Amino acid sequence: MSNKTILVGVILAGLSGPVMMLPAQAHHSFPATYKVDEQTKIQGTVKAFLFRNPHSFLHVEAADKDGKMVTWAVEWAAGGALSSQGVSASTLRPGDKVIITGNPARDAASHRLRMSAVERPSDGWKWSGTFG
Repeated sequence: MSNKTILVGVILAGLSGPVMMLPAQAHHSFPATYKVDEQTKIQGTVKAFLFRNPHSFLHVEAADKDGKMVTWAVEWAAGGALSSQGVSASTLRPGDKVIITGNPARDAASHRLRMSAVERPSDGWKWSGTFG
């Protein structure tokens, strides 16, 4: 192998290195996971608020369609996006009573929702919107 071939290889590797280290921008399909043309409303108690990226989650204890108390996993926007809308990691705390509207999961047994709106009746705080 000639010095010229090695030099070209090193230059190409150096140029492609930063590109190869960029984070992937893959994303799952909400319509594959949730029934985006349906809405479900639950009323319950916050168990945990996971304020993070790429999506935050709110865990809420509420009744299912049969009246049995279960823990729902409510998928919400990324922490960064929520921050720009005035939501912080301390906005919702365990014990808060909430009413949530969202798209139900295709697998009803998973007790998941994609957040459309949330309200805390004790003080009138509300959020609604969409996220991708």
